[in-house]
Amino acid sequence: MASPLMLDSVWRDKQKFEEAEAYYQQVLAGTASKGAAGAKDKKSGKSGGSSIKNEIAEARQQIQKVLNSHKGNYIQIIGGSVGASGDNSQVMKRVASLEKENRDLKEVVEDMKALVQKLENRVTKLEGGSSAPSAQAPAPSKPAPAEDDDDDDDDIDLFGSDEDDGEADRLRKERLAAYEAKKAKKPALIAKSSLLLDVKPWDDETDMKKLEEEVRKITADGLLWGASKLVPVGYGIKKLQINCVIEDDKISTDFLEEEITGIEDYVQSMDIAAFNKI
Repeated sequence: MASPLMLDSVWRDKQKFEEAEAYYQQVLAGTASKGAAGAKDKKSGKSGGSSIKNEIAEARQQIQKVLNSHKGNYIQIIGGSVGASGDNSQVMKRVASLEKENRDLKEVVEDMKALVQKLENRVTKLEGGSSAPSAQAPAPSKPAPAEDDDDDDDDIDLFGSDEDDGEADRLRKERLAAYEAKKAKKPALIAKSSLLLDVKPWDDETDMKKLEEEVRKITADGLLWGASKLVPVGYGIKKLQINCVIEDDKISTDFLEEEITGIEDYVQSMDIAAFNKI
């Protein structure tokens, strides 16, 4: 917003009034030259003294206008300060209400402190009352059984006697004998395995029926032959695939391989196709 001084005409004639003021000061000091006065008279068309007076009067009028405009601004500022004072009154009211709330809160806190103190005193009294009977109560009668235990320990002979040693040996032997008898009656677990064997002939002219008969002639304790079939290999050659069950402790796979490959007239080789524990 533009200031009144910026819109006032005194600022448009600033140079003019500055020259008049300077000349007036020279006149008062007695240093003003007639040439300057004459130049002034030619420009204004009036006498030097009258033109100076008129210019000073005009300057004073302009200054008065400026002062009056400033006075209006001061009034506006004062009005604003009055409005601010109204806002200050509201702030003061708010501060007063906050102070009242603070005092109320302090009173509540004091009441709470007093209540807590009363509760602490009451708890202290209760604890003191409960501790007194416990102090007067008779001591528990637990050491008596402990003494009995000591007596029992004294009755036990830690080193033992000859009679006790003999009795202990007899009991140990009886228990061992009973365990052995029970173990003997219990059937032992026999580990067995199921094998699927591939027996290959020399060529397609080998008699496979005769080959199977020779294989089944192999007998041993713990060996049991099962089902068999002929499986084509290629070029008209068939292999004998036969199943057997063996007891692991009695028959080994090496034994079977040696016995079957020992049939040299019919058997070229033997492989284990499948091996499963039973």
